[in-house]
Amino acid sequence: MKITAKNEKLSLTVNDRAVVSLLYRGTELLSAPSPVFRLALRGAGGELIRLCANDAENVICDERKVIYSGFSIPVAVTIEFKGEENITARVFVENKSGCAVEWIILLPLHLKPLCEDGGEAGTRLLLPYNEGALLNTASRITRDEPEYPSYGHLMMFPNMLFSQLASYLFENDGKKSFICVYTPDASRGLKEITVREGELIFKLFSGVDKGEDVCFDYPLVITCGEGGWERSADEYKDWFTANPPAGLKKSKENERLPEWYDDNMLVVSYCVRGIHDMDEMKPNSMYPYENALPVIDEINKKTGMRPLTLLMHWEGTAPWAPPYVMPPYGDADSFYNFRDELHKRGFPLGVYCSGFGYTEKSNLVDYDNIDEIREKGLMSAMCAGPDGRVLHSRICPGQRSGYDMCPASKLGRKTLSEAYSPLFSAGLDYAQILDQNHGGGQYLCYSENHGHPSMPGRWMTENMTDMLTEWNREAGKMLLGCESAAAEPFIPSLQMSDNRYELCYHIGRPVPLYAYLYHEYVRNFMGNQVSCPLPPTTDALNYRIAYSFAAGDIPTIILTDDGGISPSWGTRDFSVTPERDEVLSFLSECSAAYVNGLGAVLSHGRMIPPPEMECGTAPFGSDLPEIIMTAWEYGGEKTAVLINPFDKEAEITLDGRKLRIGRRSVLTVKT
Repeated sequence: MKITAKNEKLSLTVNDRAVVSLLYRGTELLSAPSPVFRLALRGAGGELIRLCANDAENVICDERKVIYSGFSIPVAVTIEFKGEENITARVFVENKSGCAVEWIILLPLHLKPLCEDGGEAGTRLLLPYNEGALLNTASRITRDEPEYPSYGHLMMFPNMLFSQLASYLFENDGKKSFICVYTPDASRGLKEITVREGELIFKLFSGVDKGEDVCFDYPLVITCGEGGWERSADEYKDWFTANPPAGLKKSKENERLPEWYDDNMLVVSYCVRGIHDMDEMKPNSMYPYENALPVIDEINKKTGMRPLTLLMHWEGTAPWAPPYVMPPYGDADSFYNFRDELHKRGFPLGVYCSGFGYTEKSNLVDYDNIDEIREKGLMSAMCAGPDGRVLHSRICPGQRSGYDMCPASKLGRKTLSEAYSPLFSAGLDYAQILDQNHGGGQYLCYSENHGHPSMPGRWMTENMTDMLTEWNREAGKMLLGCESAAAEPFIPSLQMSDNRYELCYHIGRPVPLYAYLYHEYVRNFMGNQVSCPLPPTTDALNYRIAYSFAAGDIPTIILTDDGGISPSWGTRDFSVTPERDEVLSFLSECSAAYVNGLGAVLSHGRMIPPPEMECGTAPFGSDLPEIIMTAWEYGGEKTAVLINPFDKEAEITLDGRKLRIGRRSVLTVKT
């Protein structure tokens, strides 16, 4: 028996075991069938038990519902389908076993391959990875499944993935078309969204205990339409606007934000010890702290931008050795005098921290907490695996050895709050408090002794939201942020984060999906650009600055230990570096554009699909456009922002019009 859910454009067909067809206007999008679902449970010893639709001995179908039973263990799976404006599927798992349901993959879609995987031209995948990534191939997506101990790079929401959608883009009858799969989950529970073995999967984590049923209170939605990646996200954007996280306000209306938040800002970041993360941690020429003041003053003068100084390796404990950071390294009086001198100039001060791992021992300096772990019984507060064991963290093991602390445990929460409380009262303006916690999420924990469910799920989002809300109350006007852009549920608490979108180059090319969905509510900064794969040249750095500026984010420059400009954080070879004066000159062009009309648009505007543009390609990537363009709606007007970051004039076609853009300049066009 088959079930077909359909509407005017889209038709999904499943038989009793598999998803067998997905038609868009009569064109088949699937290349192979997939089981209707996959399911995983945890046994008594923590072992993973995998089931799928093919394992059921009994299948009962009617026009809208399929019930699977007769597995090797006593569970039953019910899936209900609807085909109205969109196609939806909802799942319920009845569990009479002594095991716990960990996750279910609902309707994996074995879509036709992307263009570089042998598919048709124009076939791509949009993922909400870090900032937004457009993929020509699925081969560069990690195949690692979420497991304990956690990795930071996994395709998890709310972590490295900031949103609950994925779009498959293709051409149909010569028109740009898409299907978008998303989950309208207002609780923003844990999910993996990725492509594995050719299948687009949404892995939904249950967050239940042993023997409990699973009932997700939201469906999986498949929608479709015509247009590019922006149009593919519009329905989700509408859903988000109607179902915002608690406490979310548009930045223009958010009284908690400091006065500099929407100013003409530039993040200036550098370390006061060493020159990279694995270096000898000896003071460099930027220490004592006041040594940087002439450099910061010069940058302010040459760019016209208001600098936010963002320190690295400033911690008095050890660099990147969470959770303890205070007091500051070296001469505390020098640190606070530096803060006061910046504030006299109207310049804010921020610091990088390193999340809520717990450091056993630093690999960089003589610093360890081994005795404290034993004396305070802190192992009971650490994230544990499915078998109950606590293992060493996989997060930044080069810098430190330690564990992932569970902030949902009473002792873990208390320890973290005590560690960061002195920071909240230090008179600073910003803290990247959750560096190493991509998107602001916590790591997997299966402990049965922490007071949370034994399986990962929505409780993780609820706990992080509650803890971050508490931290913000204590921090007052000091803003908090995380590594990568803050995932959707944490935007109200993490109002400025290190949106190092260049990580998207490792799997595809970045597109400003984050700003397209959320920019009216949050403003990020370009980030320290660590692991950037682009060349260490002036053009490449200006290209990245242009991308951030056009997306409404705050540009960033990383300083070397002598006040020069580094290509990115983590650079060790300085034989080729950006030309300092050329970079500052380009920033001054962006600054002038911001001051002379673009400020309100880029601070508070709503990003919209841009007009059609034809231009050349960047010299360091055939898939990268030579001209950076975004489009915005603000104050009843629509504005396209076009930036030429290169040292030559460019000619483009915009909606059929020929235009020229001067070297290293910003052009605005009313549309």
